[in-house]
Amino acid sequence: MREDYGFTQDQIDIQLMTRDFIRKELPWERIKECDEKSETPMDIVKKAAEMGLTSITLPESIGGGGMGEVTNSLVLEEIAYQDIGFATVIGANGLAYTPINLFGTQEQKEMFGKYIVDGGLAAFALTEADAGSDVANARTTAVKEGDEWVINGTKAFITNGGLADVYVVFAVTTPGGGTRGMSCFIVERNRPGISIGAEEDKLGIRLSNTTEVVFDNVRVPDDHLVGKEGQGFKIAMMTFDITRPAGVGAACCGAMKSCIDKCLEYAATRMTFGQPILQNQSIQFMIADMEIQYEASRALAYKAASMIDDGNINGAISSASKTMSSDALVKIAEDAIQIFGGNGYSKEYPIEIIYRNAKIGQLFEGTNQVQRMVIVKNLLKAAGMM
Repeated sequence: MREDYGFTQDQIDIQLMTRDFIRKELPWERIKECDEKSETPMDIVKKAAEMGLTSITLPESIGGGGMGEVTNSLVLEEIAYQDIGFATVIGANGLAYTPINLFGTQEQKEMFGKYIVDGGLAAFALTEADAGSDVANARTTAVKEGDEWVINGTKAFITNGGLADVYVVFAVTTPGGGTRGMSCFIVERNRPGISIGAEEDKLGIRLSNTTEVVFDNVRVPDDHLVGKEGQGFKIAMMTFDITRPAGVGAACCGAMKSCIDKCLEYAATRMTFGQPILQNQSIQFMIADMEIQYEASRALAYKAASMIDDGNINGAISSASKTMSSDALVKIAEDAIQIFGGNGYSKEYPIEIIYRNAKIGQLFEGTNQVQRMVIVKNLLKAAGMM
């Protein structure tokens, strides 16, 4: 990646440290092995935690890195250059902690953060089988009994679901209350009644553990309620406004750059009709278009991250970053397959993994169709039309 956009020396040092670490510890051979097994390389997660990469955005006061979203974006971009699935594992900690950082008490921040700082994983448990982009349709419930909440329901497609030590769980506390009927809770993995359901056998991001998480009469004390009762939907949406630029936007940029580098290297050595295919103008134009999409996506991702670090959280900009980067990655990965030809379709080359990984960016943290709805809604508000 290029060291530009006005990054500080500390940010560049972290970027280069992450680059050296991930390319050494997660080479292509290990990625291929874990992809085939649908396995998260926990030994590398442990090393990343020891370096502070899994707690980069947590406050220094509780042992975290105290870094903002620009630095987080640099870290996830570098990790995703190797594998966007592994970047998803690491980025999920920041996703899960963000609701606590936004609305939690100091005690909650310290309690939740300790799991991560000590090297554990966290999970953001919002999605259900019938409540993906339509999160207000969630059926997991939390019922108040004395000074406890009793949680029942099944969450689906949960990143780190089977590996997490702690969850942030969204549950309906006022049935029929719509977006104001959901609340947010901290739930430790070791509480009775929690079990791990089916693990997803996914098309891509197979280095990322994705499972159902089942809550059967799980009791948590009242002090595990994050924010106020009924604020869950608001907390979830504000969280995504913060996490989309790094967790999706910048991560997709890392995978794009990986495609571009691999295409340049391959096209410079692959011979047809007595010359490297890179000499063909059609190939040059494809790679040029890749670079254009990468640079534009990266500029938007870091604009969004910078705005967040400045305290200017703009949902439309975050959605635009997520949408543009993920759409661009799908196109770039598809073109990379074309440049590699039959070899790109073979599992002996890394391009097919990047291609399979790419699609998820258009789906998680809200589909790109929903992001476009968010953008238009913001435009209408700004124009005084709603």
